[in-house]
Amino acid sequence: MSGIIGKKIGMTSIYDETGKNIPCTVIEAGPCVVTQVRTIEHDGYSAIQLAYDEVKDKHTNKPLQGHFAKAKTTPKKVLVEFTRFEDQKKFGDVVTVEVFNEGEFVDVVGTSKGKGFQGVVKRYNFRGVNDATHGQHNRLRAPGSLGASSYPSRVFKGMRMAGRTGGNRVKMINLKVMKIIPEKNVVVVKGSVPGPNNSYVILERWS
Repeated sequence: MSGIIGKKIGMTSIYDETGKNIPCTVIEAGPCVVTQVRTIEHDGYSAIQLAYDEVKDKHTNKPLQGHFAKAKTTPKKVLVEFTRFEDQKKFGDVVTVEVFNEGEFVDVVGTSKGKGFQGVVKRYNFRGVNDATHGQHNRLRAPGSLGASSYPSRVFKGMRMAGRTGGNRVKMINLKVMKIIPEKNVVVVKGSVPGPNNSYVILERWS
């Protein structure tokens, strides 16, 4: 699995060869620096660690400053390991959007937007009572019965109820790479990507 770290810029739309308008997400991907190389002999598995996005020295602790200095690069904000990288990489190598090709499919991992504590209508699309007559009062967005009487006298685990919504790690699979702009480190993928603008995402390609 090869990949790269990026930042979601926003959404746009482009036209394909048939004239159809395709909604797309613009991602600034890389350049990423190889800051560590894992080997089976030393670590028990094979992987490379990529670092992305500049950060000030004062926001980096001493161990990480030494870690980045070993790779001869400035401190970075995000570190991600990728296994089974197709090309051999060594300390200090730079990975750019050119690891991908237009027309291929990638997986994009991000953190969805957090929505805080929400009720069942927004969280699970419950309809509520849907009728204000026949003595109903303030039940339009209520969850209704939980189905637990004297037996089993408890609420089953996994019951769809109000609670914290969003803020989860989400993977969108098989998004088509519509366009690559190497000089701007930009890759445009078809469809939506989890997270708000300027949030970090991981692009993966399984081979």
